[in-house]
Amino acid sequence: MIKLLIIMFGVSFAYASSGESVGALPDLTFTWVGFASLAIFIVGYYFVASEEKYHIDKAKPALLTGTFLFILVALYYAINGMDMNLVHTEVEHVILEIAEIFFFLFVAMTYIESMIHMGVFDSLKYKLVSKGYSYRKLFWATGFLAFFLSPVADNLTTALILSTVLITIERNKASFLVPGAINIVVAANAGGAWSPFGDITTLMAWAAGKAPFVDFLFLFPASIGGYFITAYLLSRFVPEDVPPFDASTEKKPEMMRGAKVVMALGVFTIVCAVLSHQVLHLPAMWGMLFGLSLLKLYAYRLKRVYNSDFNIFHSIAKIENNTLLFFFGILAAVGALYFVGWLALAAVVYDPSVLGPTWSNIGVGFLSAIVDNVPVMSAVLKANPEMGIDQWLLVTLTAGIGGSLISFGSAAGVGVMGKLPGIYTFSSHMKYSWTILIGYIVSIGIWYVQFEILGIY
Repeated sequence: MIKLLIIMFGVSFAYASSGESVGALPDLTFTWVGFASLAIFIVGYYFVASEEKYHIDKAKPALLTGTFLFILVALYYAINGMDMNLVHTEVEHVILEIAEIFFFLFVAMTYIESMIHMGVFDSLKYKLVSKGYSYRKLFWATGFLAFFLSPVADNLTTALILSTVLITIERNKASFLVPGAINIVVAANAGGAWSPFGDITTLMAWAAGKAPFVDFLFLFPASIGGYFITAYLLSRFVPEDVPPFDASTEKKPEMMRGAKVVMALGVFTIVCAVLSHQVLHLPAMWGMLFGLSLLKLYAYRLKRVYNSDFNIFHSIAKIENNTLLFFFGILAAVGALYFVGWLALAAVVYDPSVLGPTWSNIGVGFLSAIVDNVPVMSAVLKANPEMGIDQWLLVTLTAGIGGSLISFGSAAGVGVMGKLPGIYTFSSHMKYSWTILIGYIVSIGIWYVQFEILGIY
C-alpha cells in the first residue's frame, strides 16, 4: 500500500512462514554457486542503479537476475545430487511472496489509474494551485499528507497517490519535482515506521510479537523528527515562485460521475485488506482483490445506468507493468540469496563481541537501502537475537526509514520512480541523499534519548 518491495502487507507473512524450511537448508555461501550468486546479484543491481546511464529499464536487469539465480541454484542441486524438493519448496515460498505483493500493488495501481481517469487528481491539483500556493508550500503540503496518510494506507499506496498529485501540479520543473518526489518517499517511509500497518517491516515485527501494537506509536517522535529535518533541508532547494495559474483561462476540472464513490471504494478496499489479514487471517491481497471486484461491479453499473465511458480495463492497461516486473525480479533475486545463505550471515554481527544490537540495528537501515528491507528484517527475525523491546523498535525504525537512502531502497521509492520516469531517478535521488542521511541520524538520536536515556516507551 511497489521494493516493496511495495508495495503490500502479505509478503511479510510469506517470509515469516518460510522460516522453518530455510533453517533446514544447506549453507551454500562459500561454494562456487554461492559466490556466483552474490556476484550476479551485484552486477544486476549495478545496472538497476545505472538505469539513467545506460538507458535500460530497471525491470530488465532485475528480472534477468532474479530468474537466472534460482535456475543457477537449481542446476547446482541437480549436478550434486541434492534434494530438489528443497529448491521446489523454496521457489514456491518466493512465488507466494511475489504473488501477494504483486496483486496487492496491482489493485492499488488500478484504483489510482481509475481516479486519474475520473479527474480526481486534476481536481485536487486545481484546488491546491488555485489557492496561490508556491512550489515550496506545495512541497510541504504533499509531504505532510504523505506522512500522516502512510500509517493508515501504507507507504507504497501513499507514495503512488501523492506522486500522482505532484506530477499533475507540474510536469517539467525538475527543481520542484525531484525534491518533491524525495520528500514524498521519505515522508511515506517515516510515517509508516510508527504504525504496524504503515510499512512491511513494522508489520513483520508486530506479527512476530516483538512489541505490542501501542508500543510502535512511541516511534512517532523519532519518525517525524527525522523527516522534518530532511524536509527542511530539501525545501531550501525548492523554488519559491508560484506555479502558473490564470483563473480567467484555467478551466476548473470536473470529476466524472461516480468519482467520489470510487474514492470511497478505494478507502474501503484498504480497510478490507487490513481486516482480511487481522481478523480473517487471509492474505491482505485477498481483501484488495475483493475491493477490485467491487470496483468492477460499480463500473458496470455506471455503464448500464449512466452510459459512462469509465472502463476498468483501460485503467488496468495503464498500470506501470515495468514496476511490477521489477518487484518480481528483485524479490526473486533476494530470495535466491537468502536461500543460498548469504543473508543469514547478518545475524552474527548481533553478538556483543562483534557489533552488538544497537550498531547492528543501525546498520540494518543501510543494508535495507541496498538489498531490501523485507529479507533483511526477515533474517533478523529468524535469527531472533536476544533484544529488548527498545531494540526491536529500533530495528523496525531503521529498516523502515533506511530504505529512503536510495531511490530503489523501498517500495515507495520504486513506485515513485515508475510515476516520474526520467525525472526521479537513482542519480537525481543521490544528489540529495545527504539530507536523508542527516534525517536518519536525527531519528536514531531521538530514539536514543527517548528510549535509552529517558526510558519513555
